Amino acid sequence: MPDDKSKTDNRDRSRVSGDEEYEVGYLASKFGLSIPDVRQLFVKHGNDRDTLEREAKALGNR
Repeated sequence: MPDDKSKTDNRDRSRVSGDEEYEVGYLASKFGLSIPDVRQLFVKHGNDRDTLEREAKALGNR
């Protein structure tokens, strides 16, 4: 079924879903972290994309 371009949704791209394995895996591979490290970032900092990427970058540089 083709995408209907007239329908838009209200997804918030500034948030990361910690329940989606591909999003957790993406952050882990992008910053060279383990999956448990990324899960701890979600627990500690929430699901804001900018905050998670900033903290993951800091953790990956250690």
